[in-house]
Amino acid sequence: MGREMRSLDGRRSRWMQIMNSRPPDQAALRSLTPHPDPLEASAVARIQQRLLILLVVIQILGGIGMAIGLAVGALLLSELAGRDWVAGLGASVSIVGGALLAIPATHLMQARGRRPGMVLVYLMGALGAVIVVTATLTDSAILALAGLFLFGGGSAANLQARYTAVDLVEPSRRGRHLALVVWAATIGAVAGPNLSSAAGNLASSFNAPEMAGPFGISTVVFLVAAVVIWALMRPDPLLLARRRVSALAADTSTAFDPSRGEKTDNGTSERPTGSVRRTPRAFRYAARQVRANPAARLGIGAVAVGHAVMVAVMAMTPVHIDHVMHHHDQTVVLQVVGVVLSLHIAGMYAFSPIVGWATDRWGSRQIILVGVGFLLAACGFSATSGSNTVRLTIGLTLLGLGWSCTMVAGSTLLTSAVEVQIRPIVQGLSDVAMGFAGAVASGLSGFVVQGAGYPELSVVAALITVPLIAAIVRTTRITSTE
Repeated sequence: MGREMRSLDGRRSRWMQIMNSRPPDQAALRSLTPHPDPLEASAVARIQQRLLILLVVIQILGGIGMAIGLAVGALLLSELAGRDWVAGLGASVSIVGGALLAIPATHLMQARGRRPGMVLVYLMGALGAVIVVTATLTDSAILALAGLFLFGGGSAANLQARYTAVDLVEPSRRGRHLALVVWAATIGAVAGPNLSSAAGNLASSFNAPEMAGPFGISTVVFLVAAVVIWALMRPDPLLLARRRVSALAADTSTAFDPSRGEKTDNGTSERPTGSVRRTPRAFRYAARQVRANPAARLGIGAVAVGHAVMVAVMAMTPVHIDHVMHHHDQTVVLQVVGVVLSLHIAGMYAFSPIVGWATDRWGSRQIILVGVGFLLAACGFSATSGSNTVRLTIGLTLLGLGWSCTMVAGSTLLTSAVEVQIRPIVQGLSDVAMGFAGAVASGLSGFVVQGAGYPELSVVAALITVPLIAAIVRTTRITSTE
């Protein structure tokens, strides 16, 4: 009792000293007066709400910038090179470029936060678009391919936006927030190609080649996105998330055990560590963490396998339609291709908010397994479609749904499976794996169709999911025994 009285007298004396001083000792006053914590949940929730709105806008802009360019990329290469086979390289080069540009971007994010990393890849995308415009003026297919490689930076930025959306979100709502940002890309993906004609007319009014117009619009859109991110993405969500984790680890009143971690809804753990591992050492450390973490491996595998199956079947679907409808007018063939691919894109993006809600409700592993089911059903419908375009349309729509489930649930699982300090690097590894899986699938699908056929391609694509199913079963057993 005597000790408590002396402590109370000391605090009262200190209070009087503060109040009598001119001006008041603000630091000491804050130590005695309750004040709001800048990292408290309500403040972070407001920041997250603003961030989510910003990312939705950015996704729309980025989606327009990518879609409007890729819509004419194949035609541009075919025109510049004079060979149809070169046209197919445009998408592959852009995919590989996006995957490789994700590496320096995530290194920068690891060291400096999300904002500078996303700005970097959008600027690379803008530079690539400028190079493509230059290629149209100089009639250089090689220069166009180089530009499309850097143009993939826009895709890298759009992919990183989904991870940025969940830096500050509690585990039980990550799927929904991530899926909303994925869904926002639908608007840009649909609007972009429809703006190509107007962009071409605009370029013609300046006596420039029509093909330069879409990439000129891409340049402007990417630059605007970079400026908006630099100006408005404050505070940086990744850096703020790290501050919160460090504060939690340092708060002795929570009796937090860093070695045990905080359990999430997916059965994985987040270990709040105070140190931020820097590159290049962080990249090797992150790779070791993934190898030792079954949930992280499953998240990366789900994203990569789902993307590979989707790209392999989707890439050759227009060719298959052309073959089975060879007796129809070319205009009719193009109309069918447009309808089938439009419903496929709708399957990819339109239902992603529902997929995100389901991921939060039932868990990432379960939704990944549902996605695999959609992919297998899609391959079955596609393989047996023949000339039945309705059956093929159902198959491609299911293919989009399978991609959505593996992308959203896999990305959510990966985010929850690793500590926040190395999250950008691990997420970068995932995007690199996804990009190369898609590029390889796209490149090999043509050889499979030429050597065997479209039904055989669908069967091969279905077989790609077998290792993923095995990984789901294995990680489920590990989780159930913990």
